[in-house]
Amino acid sequence: MTRNPDDTDATRLRAPPEERTVPELLRFGVVNLDKPAGPSSHQVSAWTRDAINDTLAAIDPEGESIDGVAHSGTLDPKVTGCLPALTGTATRAAQVFLEGRKEYVAVLELHGPAPDDFREVVAEFEAEIYQKPPRKSAVTRRLRTRTVDDIDVLEIDGRQALLRVRCESGTYIRKLCHDLGLATGVGAHMGHLRRSATDPFDDRDLHTLHDLVDALAWAEDGDDALLREVVRPAEDALVHLPAVTIAPSAARNVATGAPVYAPGVISVDDPAAKAVAEPPSPDGADAADADDDGPLVACFTPDGAAVCLGRLVGDPDAESGVVVSLERVLV
Repeated sequence: MTRNPDDTDATRLRAPPEERTVPELLRFGVVNLDKPAGPSSHQVSAWTRDAINDTLAAIDPEGESIDGVAHSGTLDPKVTGCLPALTGTATRAAQVFLEGRKEYVAVLELHGPAPDDFREVVAEFEAEIYQKPPRKSAVTRRLRTRTVDDIDVLEIDGRQALLRVRCESGTYIRKLCHDLGLATGVGAHMGHLRRSATDPFDDRDLHTLHDLVDALAWAEDGDDALLREVVRPAEDALVHLPAVTIAPSAARNVATGAPVYAPGVISVDDPAAKAVAEPPSPDGADAADADDDGPLVACFTPDGAAVCLGRLVGDPDAESGVVVSLERVLV
């Protein structure tokens, strides 16, 4: 790990992603898991945690085990597909999965023949829609809105339609299928469901639990090549967020709970996010309002190591003042 003479245990910075040892990778990593049908998302996360801790105990017995694994959003036991999982300290960044979009491939089981205007009716749901979570959900059953970006009708075969849905995190596909059935006038329910993407991950590089266990076993024997394919630096889960590069001195201050001040900002890579971070309005808008309005950003050291998640609330080009208010410290 890269060390600075001024570092203490409280302010020590993480090594660059490409230079991390296997234990460092396992304690701050992300696995794009292909969830199988059967277990719950919670069970998959628990198995992943236990497998990693077994390997850490074998290759780094003096080091700490990880406390947990955070997945990207609950999938019902029968549902399969993309379940990115953050390991160890990276679990602090789990909220990033709420900022991106999700994509599903679903079988719509129609209760009668598809009407002639089926595709037109489906297209009407590409909008902000109202949903109330199902009775078996783990959240409060209150009416809320979610945005459906696209619904592609991939195929219609008899009383089945294959749909690809791109939508906001927290959209209930089972409820969407029910509502599509009502709108078409024939009734419908959800058949098989597979999640094909959770920003910034998709199904092009999924790894099964068997892949993970095999990679950990090889790593225990001294061959970490497969493990580095399966377990990636946690920074890979942040690439869809605007990135703020900050000086190492600012990163050490963040490690002790300080926000990011203007003198510590080196660059902001997203002009749109930068434009949102207007200086406080002259009518006295308070800091709390600014925190609510600012986009979520990820802060990095110049060598690419993640430092924190926060809200861009100030002008990065200013001479002074808070630029990023903290939400999660990652060092």
